Amino acid sequence: MKRPACTTRHVASRGFALVELMVAIVIGLIVVAAALSFFSHHWRESRAVQIELRLMQDLRSAADLIGRDLRRAAYWGNSAAGVWQRDANTVALNPYAELTYAAPSATSSAVAFSYSRDAAENHTIDSNEQFGFRLRAGVVEFLLGLGNWQALTDANTVTITSFTVTPSVQSVSLDGMCAVACSAADLASATCPPQQHLRSLSVQMKGHAAADSKVQRQVENRVRLRNDAISGRCST
Repeated sequence: MKRPACTTRHVASRGFALVELMVAIVIGLIVVAAALSFFSHHWRESRAVQIELRLMQDLRSAADLIGRDLRRAAYWGNSAAGVWQRDANTVALNPYAELTYAAPSATSSAVAFSYSRDAAENHTIDSNEQFGFRLRAGVVEFLLGLGNWQALTDANTVTITSFTVTPSVQSVSLDGMCAVACSAADLASATCPPQQHLRSLSVQMKGHAAADSKVQRQVENRVRLRNDAISGRCST
């Protein structure tokens, strides 16, 4: 009986067809493009958030510094001499009490003030006791002594488009402090009774990021001056 002859089958290996390879490449490119688009969008959003946070931080820091210095306006080293007494008809006037404002345009204001820095009060506003704030060329500047303007905001990070200072005053009559009632002549001239003026300032700043003008923010800070102004006098 003959044994069947052994036969060997050769199976040829099958590779990718050109169409399949092209489809795989297209799918891979779509996945890579989607990943790059997601990464690019996330990077832009992250950068926008960082720019907004930096802008708000710069505006708030500038507003806090302005408010802190404005609260010192009209500080007088000899303020006890300006306290009204029932047995006194006149008192010394605070030489630092005056605040001046300038509004050259609707989006720009300037405020000037002074306060005492002398160890021994000389009752005179010296050159190093004059201060102020103004907007110039997109930068808020700080007056540190007569004629010495310095940049308060950084033009490389923020451009200030609007800086306004709006004052408000509430006057309180001090007629109860006078030992003698106001005469008709003093009432007619509005010099009596004396008035205590409670002063506040509203500071508003608008600006945009120097890197992206579309990123705009606004801050407002209301400052109550700690040193009140006194006007008028009692009748003698």
